[in-house]
Amino acid sequence: MEAKGLENIVLTRVDDRLVHGQVMTSWQKATDANKVMVVDDEVANNNLMKTVLKGVVPSQVKLGVFTVQKAVDRLLKGFKPSDKVILLVKSPVTVWQMFQAGIEFPSLNIGGMGISAGRKTFYQNIACSDEEIEAMRGLIKGGCKVSIQIVADDPKKDVADILK
Repeated sequence: MEAKGLENIVLTRVDDRLVHGQVMTSWQKATDANKVMVVDDEVANNNLMKTVLKGVVPSQVKLGVFTVQKAVDRLLKGFKPSDKVILLVKSPVTVWQMFQAGIEFPSLNIGGMGISAGRKTFYQNIACSDEEIEAMRGLIKGGCKVSIQIVADDPKKDVADILK
């Protein structure tokens, strides 16, 4: 299965806050993205959350909110050549699910993952559950370059080095 849409993905990022100031300023400027694709089954089925997210995206950037399956379908279908897409998820597990459905991501940016139930400190202010750590291991084994980088100006920290 060839995901035609991957050529238009300028950033695949894990951030449990999804769309917020850092993403829209630092990453949107760094990538020149004109679309944001949020992939989260819960958010995709919550009209209030979709409205909130649309309210914080700059007017020149289009927002789409997808379930995991609809995102896989969209990536297989592809985008217009002019589309530059930031793909946002709350957890690396979501990217792992898409990977298992045939979408091979070349890279994954780990951003904000706060401490919550079931998560423990992984690296500095990044917290992960055991399932999230296993998802990152699987992605790395599958050829995905996973790195921590909070904002675009920060240096990248290779997650494979942390998992050793």
